[in-house]
Amino acid sequence: MTALDPTTLMGPLWTLLAYIALGWLAARRLSVDPRPIATLLIYLVAPLTFFRGLVLGGPTPSYLLLTLAAFVTASLLAVSMHYLTRRAFAPQESALLAFSAGTGNTGYFGLPVAMVLLPPEGVTLYLFCVLGITLYEFTVGFYLSARGRFSVGESLAKILRLPLIYAFLAALLVSGLGLTVPTAALEGLAVFPATYTLLGMMIIGMTLGRVSIHALDARFIGACVAVRCVAWPLLALGVVLALQALAPLSPELAMAILLLGVVPMAANVVVVAMELGIAPAKGALAVLATTLAAPLLIPLYLTLMMRLAGP
Repeated sequence: MTALDPTTLMGPLWTLLAYIALGWLAARRLSVDPRPIATLLIYLVAPLTFFRGLVLGGPTPSYLLLTLAAFVTASLLAVSMHYLTRRAFAPQESALLAFSAGTGNTGYFGLPVAMVLLPPEGVTLYLFCVLGITLYEFTVGFYLSARGRFSVGESLAKILRLPLIYAFLAALLVSGLGLTVPTAALEGLAVFPATYTLLGMMIIGMTLGRVSIHALDARFIGACVAVRCVAWPLLALGVVLALQALAPLSPELAMAILLLGVVPMAANVVVVAMELGIAPAKGALAVLATTLAAPLLIPLYLTLMMRLAGP
């Protein structure tokens, strides 16, 4: 596996921080309301981005197995976190913790790093893992988040209204039937991934622009950081070591799995919290904390983990 140069992270980091700063300025100086943008991301931008990525990726059974494994892992982590924290935290905070436990900034932050560290086939492996985590966010994760405020029936109804599920099924149908999406349509959809990144990170800044010092909750942020910066790296390393013990594991897949474990918290934590009205300010502060720590922690973690995992 390729050694990680710490300067690799500086480009993605400063880009993400610039987007957050733009969001902060939009909220403070222009009084922009982030709630309609969160709705736009969830119901339009994310499904089209997801559909395009899956169609272009050319899903195969082996790739979809990675997606399924990532989805199941993320779901189990979230359910476990919900069970462990439901008595120690308020319902909305516990719901947000559960959602954040199953995901990370695998796209906005992790993908640029993956494109530097991995060859094209490794990037494809990484992307199909990311698809599984994204699917978790808008199914199991969304349900757990909604349960912090809504009943079981209301939470399930909200999931059934999410178009990302149908975008996923449509992409599988298109690929399974061998249908060809017109080139003009794919070219039109090419703007959505960048839009998703820009708006997703700006929402963090918009939320921070409305945050007062009273929203600072050290206990909540500490729990988020512990899950993202301790539990996930250990899990990723454990998965790689277990797979290596069972059968030869390609360096590309090993690096893809390790990278999933060391990215900062997902910006979608704030997007979903904003849409459902569950402590978005606390979520934004936790996401910002892990994003700022990423340039220091990721090189350290990956270097140590690669040594432990071997060549």
